[in-house]
Amino acid sequence: MLIERIGFTPLKGGRHLTHDLVDLTADGPVGDRVFCLVDRSRGRVLRTVENPALLRGCARWQAGVLSVNLPAQTISGVPTPSGETFEFDYWGRTAAVQGCTGPWAQAYSEYLGYPVVLCRCVNAGVVVYGASVTVSTTSSMRLLAQRLGREVDSARFRSTFLVETGDCTSHVEDSWVGRVLRVGEATVRVRGVVPRCAVVDLDPVTGHNDAPVLAELGRYRQSRGEISFGVDAVVTAPGRVRIGYQVELEIG
Repeated sequence: MLIERIGFTPLKGGRHLTHDLVDLTADGPVGDRVFCLVDRSRGRVLRTVENPALLRGCARWQAGVLSVNLPAQTISGVPTPSGETFEFDYWGRTAAVQGCTGPWAQAYSEYLGYPVVLCRCVNAGVVVYGASVTVSTTSSMRLLAQRLGREVDSARFRSTFLVETGDCTSHVEDSWVGRVLRVGEATVRVRGVVPRCAVVDLDPVTGHNDAPVLAELGRYRQSRGEISFGVDAVVTAPGRVRIGYQVELEIG
């Protein structure tokens, strides 16, 4: 098995970009969802499923500089703390974030049509639904494409890793739950399957609702009221992962 795709975004809800490599630490992929947008009036972090237009923005975070390409403009700079802090309930846990100064709040407020604030997460992973690493496989993607009768971009699932699993049976990753995977130079322990929402129906570039992916998954991937696809994992040994690196299931 090989790593076919590495994906993440430094700004929660933004387009899930492909990367050549990623460093995994105990807190997860370095550079993944470092920032988020906050709706102060509603007291919550913006989510893609409620704000599909976020997918049309591409964010990059390198050497302290956050650059965002929106449809009508590109904004770039070094986010610095504004002194404002927020705490929100995020799927049953407290997410602490710090407001940032810079051009992003105004640009996104104009783009989305209501006021938002750019914030930086106090701790890594606080605006991640499940575990910090998610994995999907080509064999599962292949079955889904067959059932839908069309190709499906794996970026819809916003997984950290797409693993090339060759002729393995579809959803072979379900059998990895509770086990350890060596992923390039790192190791992760697979925690469980990933529940899915309607964000998988959105084109990962335009944000348009263009395919009944969730409904199709519901026909064969529903259990205990949840529809799952792929697995999530926690990092047990840090290391670097590149596209093309091997993935091995450890014995024992």
